[in-house]
Amino acid sequence: MADAKKTILVVDDEPEIRKLVGAMVTQSGYLAITADSGEHALTLFKKQREPVELLITDVVQPGMSGPMLADRLTALQPGLKVLYISGYDNTHVVQKYVVEKGHALLPKPFTVEELRAKVREILVVQG
Repeated sequence: MADAKKTILVVDDEPEIRKLVGAMVTQSGYLAITADSGEHALTLFKKQREPVELLITDVVQPGMSGPMLADRLTALQPGLKVLYISGYDNTHVVQKYVVEKGHALLPKPFTVEELRAKVREILVVQG
């Protein structure tokens, strides 16, 4: 029997980036759920029947930031893996949430191959 597809929640307030990352995730063999805000992501997360394996979120977003969303979702599902995507990879906030919390970071812009490798590293290698 084939393994069920792992579910990845993609959150970005920019429609083009959200669609592109969602397509990249789908092409890599995962089930992508996309949200345009932290609040929307929280609603979708709570409605999911299957566990979300990975949250891919922009760091800087209007309303609920990526780190705030990650904190809320990891409180609901401890062990949820988090991958931040950001054009601001050296800021204090990014370093604090990536390094101190043990989350991953993929600086924008990135290629399909870079995203696929990072997601594989997080879900397969780190388990």
